[in-house]
Formats: sequence, C-alpha cells, structure tokens
Amino acid sequence: MSEHILCAVDLTHADDARALVAEAGRIAEREGATLSLVTVLPDYGTSFVGSFFKEGTLKEAGEAARVALHGVADEALPNHGQVQCIVEIGSVYEKTLEAAELANADLIIVGAHKPDLADRVMGPNAARVARYAPVSVLVVRL
Repeated sequence: MSEHILCAVDLTHADDARALVAEAGRIAEREGATLSLVTVLPDYGTSFVGSFFKEGTLKEAGEAARVALHGVADEALPNHGQVQCIVEIGSVYEKTLEAAELANADLIIVGAHKPDLADRVMGPNAARVARYAPVSVLVVRL
C-alpha cells in the first residue's frame, strides 16, 4: 500500500497529462495516499543556447509551468483535495527521482507513449526512472 505517490507529468501533451493525472488520482484515492505532481523543464540557462534568451526567461517558463500543472490538477482531479505541484529544472529522469526522494514518495507514476526510433536509440525518460528509482514505478501507457 502506498502512502505518497509522485506522478511525473509532461505538460507538452495536455490530453495525455490530464489522463495520467486522473489515473494517478484514482490510484491515490484507492490507496489512501497523498499525491504530488512533478513536471521538469529543460535547463538551458548555462549553456550556449541559454545566451540567446533574455534574462528571466527560464523563471517565466517555470511560473507558466506551475500554473499549467495546477490547471491540469484542477481539471483532472476536481474533487481530489490538495495535490502538491512541483516544478523542477534539469534532466527529466534525474529531477523526477530527486522530487520522489524529497517528497518521500513510495510510488512513482510515469506515462509512456508508443516508442519511436529516437526512444529506442536514446532511451525514454520513463525507462530511466524505472531503472534507477529506489521505489516502485508504475508506467501508464498513454
């Protein structure tokens, strides 16, 4: 039985994000667990690419992601109660695992799309989370 569930949400696929969060909410209710959502933005700030963006762009993106994540939670879980929303910046699988540790999650839920050639060459984030997580990981096919 899980006490705290962390659900990793990709905001670039809104319909899938809502479906994943709704499923995470159903599981959390069934388990009597608290629920946290995390989304991770890529960090370009210190790279060469970051020099092409005006200062503060990443902060603005983080705030927009926070608002969007709360919106997904509100739409997918209208009667769920309090859900913690976390926005991280960096590597998706690394920051998801860090968020799980900080939240003391005992289950991580991730979504997975039909694999394409890029996934087979580089490895999807869902697989990396499952491979390196110290707790159980539920992969929900979207």
